[in-house]
Amino acid sequence: MRIEDYAIIGDMQSAALVGRDGSVDWLCLPRFDSPACFASLLGDARNGHWWIGPAGPDRRLSTRRRYREDTLILETEWDTEGGTLRVTDFMPPRQANPDLVRIVECVSGTVEVATQIRIRFDYGRIVPWVRRNGGMLQAIGGPDSVWLHSPVPLRGSDYSHKATFRLSAGEKVPMVFTWHPSHSPKPEVIDPYEELTHTEQLWRAWVARCEPRAKDEWRDAVVRSLITLKALTYAPTGGIVAAATTSIPEDLGGVRNWDYRYCWLRDATMTLDALIGAGYVDEAREWREWLLRAIAGRPQDLQIMYGVAGERRLPEMELHWLDGYEDSRPVRLGNAAVDQFQLDVYGEVMNCLYLSRASGLAAMSRTWAIQRSLMDFLESHWDEPDEGLWEVRGPRRHFVHSKVMAWVAADRSIRQVEHFGQSGPVDRWRDLRDRIHAEVLEKGFDPIRNSFTQSYGSRELDASLLLIPHTGFLPVHDPRVVGTIEAVERELMSDGFLLRYPIAQENSVDGLSGGEGAFLACSFWLAEARAMVGRKREATELFERLLSLRNDVGLLSEEYDPRYGRLVGNFPQAFSHVPLIHTAHTLSRADPLPRLADLPVDPC
Repeated sequence: MRIEDYAIIGDMQSAALVGRDGSVDWLCLPRFDSPACFASLLGDARNGHWWIGPAGPDRRLSTRRRYREDTLILETEWDTEGGTLRVTDFMPPRQANPDLVRIVECVSGTVEVATQIRIRFDYGRIVPWVRRNGGMLQAIGGPDSVWLHSPVPLRGSDYSHKATFRLSAGEKVPMVFTWHPSHSPKPEVIDPYEELTHTEQLWRAWVARCEPRAKDEWRDAVVRSLITLKALTYAPTGGIVAAATTSIPEDLGGVRNWDYRYCWLRDATMTLDALIGAGYVDEAREWREWLLRAIAGRPQDLQIMYGVAGERRLPEMELHWLDGYEDSRPVRLGNAAVDQFQLDVYGEVMNCLYLSRASGLAAMSRTWAIQRSLMDFLESHWDEPDEGLWEVRGPRRHFVHSKVMAWVAADRSIRQVEHFGQSGPVDRWRDLRDRIHAEVLEKGFDPIRNSFTQSYGSRELDASLLLIPHTGFLPVHDPRVVGTIEAVERELMSDGFLLRYPIAQENSVDGLSGGEGAFLACSFWLAEARAMVGRKREATELFERLLSLRNDVGLLSEEYDPRYGRLVGNFPQAFSHVPLIHTAHTLSRADPLPRLADLPVDPC
């Protein structure tokens, strides 16, 4: 199926993707980054899936689905010749073990129902040993074991289990899928109906705390994005993964396939800002605490990403037994970009920690010592080339965005001293800030085109340049900022959406073959930039166009490919939903100034 045909359910420790056809095609347990026990998303049904739906596709008249209001409980309905069938899918809040609950209900008439489940551990590679135990199915393979509790007897055939049964109006059949370590005792069976009520109450209570700060017509989009961020949160630590999947291609049939089930530092400031802005101070505090644990250590060892518990070793490998989504190979596990030097993350961390203080989060005793250490390292390395925001796998360059974020690190350090009474070599940091600022204006700006460039000495542009006014590096109405926005629109727009950077060139900066779609975060940045410079009508038009790309349950992937009219890239993507929230907030304000305009400013 298309990426947009999927919806996410989860328990804030892992997540499943459920297709419009009623098939669970992706589920990693017990964590987001654990091996999948359903992996047909990246292969075929032989790699594991769990399908429930009307028996015989020729009898289906229509399909529709929705989330229950302000929850992560998915309802899929099929109208058939005999009646209407509904499947309710959810993952209740984690108790001792993760559970996936599917409740099959006949809404009207009489419907013949079918189900098929293929359990495959280790991303579809391991066919488990399955046996019946006390009226349940148990599957065991190495460290993994799952139990399937169903009142409907399932019969084994071709390394799968199937059942067909008939339901009449008002009749329901619950099925519960539970994972646990194979060496542990048999897990207790939960009550699916009690857990449904509890899960619904939990989500609605969480959403009730929300302060959307968006116009009424955008409230649902903002709330769904916030729920998605919550769904991508690993509750035990507060870390937020970039997406629930790996290797969903940016270019269908191509090699741009990456594992996004990790936590990126550069997402920190934007995510923290979105959470605080919506009133979720507890989640923002937990995210900050995850950040501090993850980055603790020598400053030269700072990574661009970490595991959900702060793990540092994320080696990249290829899963050769999977054909890939729509034959997009290789399927990758881990992410080699973890070893890259990306200068901008120092600025992201310093900005995130400053923003947390400026927004009212209480200070933590060890925080400033870590920041001082990061600044000591940055002072000696800010003028080095790096791989940049987009994690290019080509040669290192002096990326303008990276240098601007180095300026941000120095600027926020000065603010910490001046506004919050911290101690530090503020005069030295002011000198550093001034030197970075002057160098970027000299080497990163093209006066002929009146635009900043992607890197020193290049003529290419980059969508990350749209973030310059957010940082406070230059005022939003500075002619160089306005000129950059216009140049980015002129040179990076494709079919009404924004590319990250030019890639249809032999010397493409990323060092990879093939193309990609329009990066959705970049298009949101452009919509917000337009609003900030007073072009609110154009900003609103682009924002509405981006909202129209969401699937029927309000989710976005990483990119949109106008060539195919489809979402592409890992799904659902936090880095798409966060700028959606920011743009809705900016467009809803009477004063379209950048968010940092509300904070104390110490201009150069």
